[in-house]
Amino acid sequence: MTALNPCPATITAPSLPAGGIQAGGTGPQRDQAALDAHPDEITAAARELVAGLGTRPLGQVSPSVYETGRLVTLAPWLTGHAERVRHLLVTQRTGGDWGVHDGYALVPTLSATEALLAESRRRSPGHARDRPAAAADRGLRALREPLRRASGEGMPDLPAIELIVPYLVTAINGHLRAGALPGAAPLAPPSGAAADRVAALGAALRAGATPPEKLLHALEVTGTAAHRAPGVRPAAGTVGASPAATAAWLGVPGTAGLDAAAVRHLEEAARPHGGPVPCGLPITVFERGWVLSWLARAGIRVTVPAVLTESLAGALAPGGVAAGPGLPADADTTSVALYALTLLGRPADPEGLWPFRAGPHFQTWRGEDGASTTVNAHVLDAFRAHAARYPDASPRYAAAIAEVAGWLRAAQRPDGDWTDRWHVSPYYATMSCALALDELGGPAPEVAAAVRFVRESQRDDGGWGAWRSTAEETAYALHVLTLTRAGRRDPGRPRACAAGRDFLLRTAEHAVHPPMWVDKDLYAPSAIIHAAVLGALALTAGLDAAAAGHPPSRIPT
Repeated sequence: MTALNPCPATITAPSLPAGGIQAGGTGPQRDQAALDAHPDEITAAARELVAGLGTRPLGQVSPSVYETGRLVTLAPWLTGHAERVRHLLVTQRTGGDWGVHDGYALVPTLSATEALLAESRRRSPGHARDRPAAAADRGLRALREPLRRASGEGMPDLPAIELIVPYLVTAINGHLRAGALPGAAPLAPPSGAAADRVAALGAALRAGATPPEKLLHALEVTGTAAHRAPGVRPAAGTVGASPAATAAWLGVPGTAGLDAAAVRHLEEAARPHGGPVPCGLPITVFERGWVLSWLARAGIRVTVPAVLTESLAGALAPGGVAAGPGLPADADTTSVALYALTLLGRPADPEGLWPFRAGPHFQTWRGEDGASTTVNAHVLDAFRAHAARYPDASPRYAAAIAEVAGWLRAAQRPDGDWTDRWHVSPYYATMSCALALDELGGPAPEVAAAVRFVRESQRDDGGWGAWRSTAEETAYALHVLTLTRAGRRDPGRPRACAAGRDFLLRTAEHAVHPPMWVDKDLYAPSAIIHAAVLGALALTAGLDAAAAGHPPSRIPT
């Protein structure tokens, strides 16, 4: 690991040979004209974004229905309780469920339904209790088919879902047995939901056991056993970087020590959205690594305050880097932090990644069930940047690069795209994998196939999206078309990029980014998404937006 540098770093546009890396950055060549068009607006927006990383160090994340529901149940004493209840009521969909995407509605709908049942039972008989109860009744009706379907098709691939579902089904059935909704039949958990494991975890906590580190993020599933569990100790006021887990550990708060720190953390988590809370907070290192590396990869010139660079360098450890306090180290955050530091001129040895190796690929965290394409793409970025900068590095880097690249090639789907467990859109995974493989140099038929997938899936409005066009997914598609050699050679690239850029300029300033990143609930890390959008605008700035048939618009801020 290199020594800390007290001076600010500057993100600059890398000037690189095809397939090569020079001091000062990594990444493919790009047209200088595209970087110099509208530089003031893009740079000003990027400068404001980078400044926000320092003023909002916990991270900028959308509120979660799941996590907000848990605080309604677990912390009704916390400031913002009425606003959290109101958030659940106004975000319920017409079908009675919650969530943005049907395939991921099970967990937020269970959480919101249980929370509104708990709220209804807390209210006195003379209180206007009908609205939470009525919403809970609609939620209960909406749950039966997804729970039945989950038994046959399996549950969505969300962290701890096999524990969360039985925990919430049991809690809802407890409310029903107490008469919360007279006449309502109890819910049946889907097969594969580990009710016995939830009970065993609770018993172990009561006996003083230290839970597995990655369980801390979902400690609330253990119910009352989490309350002041002797084997759990908050880190920087948070348990598992989760408001729900922190509230479950805290119970009814005291006024000093760890209690006061936990209350402050919950208040800080609730403040940005006026009551509702995100699934994961803080995400300090995760957010800074992604924002700074994406701006740099797109060639946006911004001076980075030394405190941000040092926060990435200081987080490096032999066991890897965590996204934020209270979370276990993971290969994804470690890789992106390393890659960002390389782009900032502060390269560090990627030794912290080796504990995550699992044969030909790397795990997100040790003991992960399943595997992630984007994590391995980011590992490839970090290893290749290090090996190219230090040619005499251990031969094991070359072997790992070859194995991970082969693993990624085998994971590509027939249409030319990739999918991933940490993001519901194929465009995020396709961008991550295509860019990592393209930087290896040499023939890259898989990258050409990814470019064809992107070009052929562009929508009539100029954007891209798995369900509808979004600014986030359009940005990822434009990164593929502009940052890969196959993309730059594609004869349809100019028109596709012009239409995509125009879509961003018409929509991004007022866009509400739908949550597509995967945690216990889907979420949107707004600063990271904004960095991707600004990068796409910088990379396409030299193109004629009028070619898409629309007048140019303002750069979003």
